[in-house]
Amino acid sequence: MPELPEVETIARFLRGTHGLAISRSPHPNGPLGVLGRKFADVQVTWQRSIAEPAAPAFCARLYGQSILEITRRGKFLVFQLEKDWMLIHLRMSGDLRVEPRDKTTLGLHDRIIFNFADDARMVFNDTRKFGRAWLLKDPQQVLGTLGPEPFDPELTADAFHSMLHKKKRAIKPLLMDQKFLAGMGNIYTDEALHLARVHPLEKASSLNYSQAESLLRAIREVLTEGIRRNGASIDWAYRGGDFQNYFRVYQRNGEKCPLCGDKIERIMVSQRGTHFCPSCQPLEKG
Repeated sequence: MPELPEVETIARFLRGTHGLAISRSPHPNGPLGVLGRKFADVQVTWQRSIAEPAAPAFCARLYGQSILEITRRGKFLVFQLEKDWMLIHLRMSGDLRVEPRDKTTLGLHDRIIFNFADDARMVFNDTRKFGRAWLLKDPQQVLGTLGPEPFDPELTADAFHSMLHKKKRAIKPLLMDQKFLAGMGNIYTDEALHLARVHPLEKASSLNYSQAESLLRAIREVLTEGIRRNGASIDWAYRGGDFQNYFRVYQRNGEKCPLCGDKIERIMVSQRGTHFCPSCQPLEKG
């Protein structure tokens, strides 16, 4: 599943600003960005890809609206339009590509085709059919339940420690809970916990102030590096980045820990494969 760095990379590509902040585009052969483009006809080949409203109303309301801005909130892509807001969540296997409209061949898993008034189109491809798109008057209808952004300046060490102190859940599933903290997923949670030397099963409420401060710093560090490297490409769903070449523990079961040389282990935490170093991340109080 694309996580915060991958979604941020896609948002920058769609804005046409990828060359300013990251080294290369995930779709280098496509037209540059979609900002300012006006929707013409929209085709939906899998009706359930549209969460709200129903697909016919979704397509009709998009017609003639221009894209004013493209941002990210958690793992959501946020399109500000002239009258509405469009949200897209890529979920397990979603991806967006931009290409010339005269490229007539569409793929088997292309679920929504956004044709623009000029010679371009944006295509939402989703192999597993879990991705969704919304067209809303108020994006807070969906985004309002999300927790703070990891880079929010108001998310201080004090605030983060207070948030953790109120939760008795294991730290890994808590960090992946989008209502607690927006944007974290399996990859960057494993990486951040290793960098902060916190066991994935440690109870959140047991972390002291120093550990909370270290963990918040680690989260921001791994996300920043992930964005700098265009995210991680580990399956067919996202092929834009190379952060996978710099993993500390994720998918490195049995290999040496880069800090101590001990073997990295893999366990299941809340039904998610979890990678950690037992020497650098001892379970203290969980």
